[in-house]
Amino acid sequence: MNRIDLAGRVAVITGGARGIGYAAAERMLDSGASVVLWDIDGPALDEARSALAAKGKVSTDIVQLTDEASVARATAATAERHGRIDILVNNAGITGGNAKLWELAPEVWRQVIDVNLVGPYLTCHSVVPVMLKGGYGRIVNIASIAGKEGNPNASHYSASKAGLIALTKSLGKELANANILVNCITPAAARTAIFDQMKPEFIEYMLSKIPMNRFVEVQEIAAMIAWLASEDCSFTTGGVFDISGGRATY
Repeated sequence: MNRIDLAGRVAVITGGARGIGYAAAERMLDSGASVVLWDIDGPALDEARSALAAKGKVSTDIVQLTDEASVARATAATAERHGRIDILVNNAGITGGNAKLWELAPEVWRQVIDVNLVGPYLTCHSVVPVMLKGGYGRIVNIASIAGKEGNPNASHYSASKAGLIALTKSLGKELANANILVNCITPAAARTAIFDQMKPEFIEYMLSKIPMNRFVEVQEIAAMIAWLASEDCSFTTGGVFDISGGRATY
């Protein structure tokens, strides 16, 4: 493993108790960062903190990422503990199951948008002022290839991730002169707990679209996150980075 230099940096990772977020936490700890995991699942956070503690400094906060007050409290607590926030990884997300648009209940559609798009807005809204005060920041948003292509039977998920791509581009331009870079990645599917929310036939559909004929590993995604969160990423903002096994065609 190539070691990205994140020594002394403080990284907040949403949805960090499992999956891609947990893998990103491992990679950042190995690179010298202090990691703060934000998640709604308290027991999973405790388990993740215990498992990661040997690698470096890890703290956790139970956060309802769709609630402005909860995010604000977590931001203030993190800034007080560490003195700053250098890195924000907006990873938390849900699929909301699979169905045709007209078969999806409005409350399910709204929930997916709320978690996958409004949540990252709220975290950026709260964390960016801390980064501006510190004069440095790296924000990495975890979007999806679905946000570029639009997966059938996943209009809510695809729309939320397309919105996150656009949010990335807008915020990247707004912060371009502030030494705060904002980028996103668009992975193909990784076999994580989120698969439990999907129908088997939809999982097979996703695999059939990947020329490498396998799902991406969370450690591969974590490697890309680590570089985008580092000082080596110095002239890229508002960027969209594919990690799709050849699926992306543009």
